[in-house]
Amino acid sequence: MDKKTKQCIKMLRDLVSDVQGAPFPGGELKNELYEIWYEHAQRAAVECFEYLNDNFPEEQKELDKTIDKLFK
Repeated sequence: MDKKTKQCIKMLRDLVSDVQGAPFPGGELKNELYEIWYEHAQRAAVECFEYLNDNFPEEQKELDKTIDKLFK
């Protein structure tokens, strides 16, 4: 596996970990805690998508085509 792919896998694992760590939306959820988590997860997601776009442009085009087929 090349360096770009390893970095991509690490970033995606970190993002999944952030999403899995979301605060439970029960009655005890504090807005401040949710906002901190959301901003962190949002930043990680943007970094992942930017990395994918910059380092895997051909794969991105193929993924776009696949997604388009799903919604036709």
